[in-house]
Amino acid sequence: CALDITMDYIGGKWKSVILWYLIEKPLRFGELKKLIPDITEKMLSLQLKTLEKYKIIKRKAYSTVPPKVVYSYTKEGQGLIPVVKALAKWGRQQGEKYGKVEIKKIK
Repeated sequence: CALDITMDYIGGKWKSVILWYLIEKPLRFGELKKLIPDITEKMLSLQLKTLEKYKIIKRKAYSTVPPKVVYSYTKEGQGLIPVVKALAKWGRQQGEKYGKVEIKKIK
């Protein structure tokens, strides 16, 4: 199923959140960490490396002191921006409709 492939790329707790914040502008690691305070530095690093491996985002290092690294969408990854926006819109609608959306485990 094609959706399985997509979810392998962007699924999980943090990838979609990272992709959401990168829509507006390229961000540094520390900026992403401030925007997503519940993620650990180790997990953020792992998720960024995974998204980079999948060629959804790119990492650009600048030879400055202190070193500067910026993350942004690749050309290929930019195709996901409408998808991420649509998912956020749907979630916002659910939140407005039902208040806080509760996640219930299916038995």
